[in-house]
Amino acid sequence: MNRREFTKATLATLASVSIVPRHVLGGPNQKAPSDRLNIAGIGVGGQGASNLKECEEENIVALCDVDFERAAETFKRHPRAAIYQDFREMFDKEKDNIDAVVIATPDHTHAVATIRAIEAGKHIYCQKPLTHTVTEARIITRAAREKGIQTQMGNQGHSSEHIRLLKEWIDDGAIGNVTEVHAWTDRPVGGNPWSDFLIQAKPAETPPVPDTLNWDLWLGPVAWRAYHPLYCPLKWRSWIDFGTGSLGDMGCHILDPAFYALDLGMPETISATSTHWQEEVSSQTFPRASIVRYYFPARGNKPPVKLTWYDGRLRPQVPEDFEPGRNFPGSGAFIVGDKGAMLHGSHGAGGLRIVPETKMQAYQRPPETIPRVTEGHVGDWIRACKDGKPASSTFDYGGPLTEMVLLGVLAIRMKDQVLEYDAKQGKFTNNDAANELLHIDYREGWTL
Repeated sequence: MNRREFTKATLATLASVSIVPRHVLGGPNQKAPSDRLNIAGIGVGGQGASNLKECEEENIVALCDVDFERAAETFKRHPRAAIYQDFREMFDKEKDNIDAVVIATPDHTHAVATIRAIEAGKHIYCQKPLTHTVTEARIITRAAREKGIQTQMGNQGHSSEHIRLLKEWIDDGAIGNVTEVHAWTDRPVGGNPWSDFLIQAKPAETPPVPDTLNWDLWLGPVAWRAYHPLYCPLKWRSWIDFGTGSLGDMGCHILDPAFYALDLGMPETISATSTHWQEEVSSQTFPRASIVRYYFPARGNKPPVKLTWYDGRLRPQVPEDFEPGRNFPGSGAFIVGDKGAMLHGSHGAGGLRIVPETKMQAYQRPPETIPRVTEGHVGDWIRACKDGKPASSTFDYGGPLTEMVLLGVLAIRMKDQVLEYDAKQGKFTNNDAANELLHIDYREGWTL
């Protein structure tokens, strides 16, 4: 079955499905049609499918995915939605029918899909990291602000209770002046199919493209290469052209609490070491393990901070304050002040504790000073789209967080180079080769 036949058969099947969305039934506690957003999804076969499930009290009016087979379950779930493979066509045909867009494509197509949605004036929920390159992060952030749309990056921990507690405790002086942060993840060897990265050279084989996949659209703006199942649907995060490695995958979750609570901004210098040693591998995929060192200058009355990132199951040195039996979580961070330390897990400070536990038990918690999110991360964005009050992780926040994370990703690629970064200009002052990696040349037909 070729792509056209598959599409025809899929649409015929969907037309016969009699699933009735809950909101159509009406009844008590159901929203009136005028209260619902018209939402489109771009990249709906993986994480996008999960995000859209949190939008089902709204109207799902259009769905776009380059792989119809992978997205088939989402298509069935929303039989009244128009279906597309090219988001550019979707915006051309559905522009007047869409209020907001959920974007959950691979990293390398985040920016091109997002900028098209911004130009169309649509509210946007985009998965983390917001973009694939540093320059894209700056462009997208500025464009969304100028357009005045409501935005949210998909770092769901930023809507959590724990990240607010962490900031309130640090602002309260619970651990004094913070000068050190250690953060880590077990990826890329965490055992999940989407995170157990490949570490290899570009494959030489050129198997046929599946009939239900539009490979040209999947590549989007990046340089052409022949299709291989090692790229998609699950392994793209490991490839430099498509993903951002372990740091890009998890940094917007794990570094979020420190970035938020300490007002870190951009680093002055970044450097990295890794397990890479073969050129044919390091030019294609991210390393099995790496250590990235960020140095942040003083911010107001806050002292300079040294932040060290570890991945591939590397860990910082076990602190002396750890009582017997306490271990580092699989992913998390250790924030060190001159009066104590805090430990938290992944995704926005889950499992937050002051260590040792005796200090945690003695600590008198301050009153809440930061508004809480009660609707969940996606729900917070939907609320923002309706009432105009910004969501918790707008692009004005998520863009700089993404930029900081991607600077570390870039340092991994530069290997053993100390990079000096001018945040005002958005470029390195001591390394022209590193500046070349701040953005890529797009393929013909793709623009930002």
